[in-house]
Amino acid sequence: MRLRFPLPQKLTCICLSGLALIVVACSRGPSSPEAIAQGNPNPSNTPFQSKLEKDPVSNNWLQFRGPNGLGISQSQGLPDTWSNDKNLLWKTELPGAGASSPIIVGDRAFVTCYSGYGVPGQPKGDLSQLKRHLLCVNISTGKILWNKDVAAVLPENETIREHGYATNTPACDGERVYAFFGKSGVYAFDLDGKQLWKADVGDKHHGWGTAASPVIYKDLLIINACVESESLIALDKKTGQEKWRARGIKESWNTPILVNSPDRKPELIVAVIGKILAFDPDTGKSLWSCDTDIKWYMVPSMVAEDGVVYALGGRSGIAALAVRTGGKGDVTKTHRLWTGTKGSNVSSPVVHNGHLYWMHDSLGTAFCAEAKTGKIIYEERLPRAGQIYASPLLADGKLYYVCRNGRTFVVKAAPKFELLATNDLSDGDKTIFDGSPAAANGRLYLRSGRYLYCLGNK
Repeated sequence: MRLRFPLPQKLTCICLSGLALIVVACSRGPSSPEAIAQGNPNPSNTPFQSKLEKDPVSNNWLQFRGPNGLGISQSQGLPDTWSNDKNLLWKTELPGAGASSPIIVGDRAFVTCYSGYGVPGQPKGDLSQLKRHLLCVNISTGKILWNKDVAAVLPENETIREHGYATNTPACDGERVYAFFGKSGVYAFDLDGKQLWKADVGDKHHGWGTAASPVIYKDLLIINACVESESLIALDKKTGQEKWRARGIKESWNTPILVNSPDRKPELIVAVIGKILAFDPDTGKSLWSCDTDIKWYMVPSMVAEDGVVYALGGRSGIAALAVRTGGKGDVTKTHRLWTGTKGSNVSSPVVHNGHLYWMHDSLGTAFCAEAKTGKIIYEERLPRAGQIYASPLLADGKLYYVCRNGRTFVVKAAPKFELLATNDLSDGDKTIFDGSPAAANGRLYLRSGRYLYCLGNK
């Protein structure tokens, strides 16, 4: 039976990591002024053809970082504490490793991984045996419902630093699941696992691998193919046919976001080395650019609130900035609001109620900054955090920071630092946690290099 899972009719968001290394209220009113990455921009014309017609957005997590790619969930009642013996509803062993994040569509989870070559803890194997997998998992039981294998298009890099060969998070429009596997292509499957189409977006590869995740806009699937062809590409989501292409996308491992400008026009925004770029998502036409003064490649995905975009990146010097949307041409002097020297080279931020929250990828330090000015409100070192490549989740007034070592810190989402809980799943796993967390139905979903975990209060 073919199922369809429609999107909610409107997403209003309070508001990186395209490279996991390298990890709302529903209403029928006018669309959000902040972001519009998911859903039909004309809610009154959205088709509803399944049992999930009235399903709230809190029951789904349809793309990287959830609604609008901003890392904010409206799901209530998520657990604060867990372990292998507490609030663990199930864990499912995956057929391979990966750094992508899970998505939740109704009663199913979708996640990618890779096998056959370069899996940590296993013999290296032969590159010709490298495969990616798209898995569908029943969220009630953790049972794998189907597993679709995709053979690698060679040559590929013999070694991918840090994170392996499955970093791009899938996306779903309620009818199809889209998976991006770098030079091996973009794939569309129906919810029963039938392949509908494949599209090539370039043939290049890189020692850091590929990382940006698909973004859905109207009838388009937008792909940051920086690694594969230095392009931003829009595909027809029904056929895979290319609709437009913007070139010059360099050293950009972040997942683009869609934001409504002050004049309520949609802007597609992506960070490249040295600049933030904005495009018309319908045509690919360049709208504006802003210098970042960040000297490094750009990994963290951006966030937005009240028509302002916030970006992190780099290892030294300028590492954060804010830019107002709605400009034309070079807006560095007119729309760049502030820059800062505190940031992150991997994990993305969250913006909430006028404050920006993030963790440094290697220092184990949690930051809060005033969104209006960039002023640092707090800077707190968390105990035994290690590296943090996953991007944070905000839900029910709490921030969830997942460390690569399996520890998760739960911090109050407020400008006064308060550590609420510290949780650890490393015992019995011993792999790396690079995927960003997902939340839906009052449950939290984490993935490691070995397992998909479902956590909930019980």
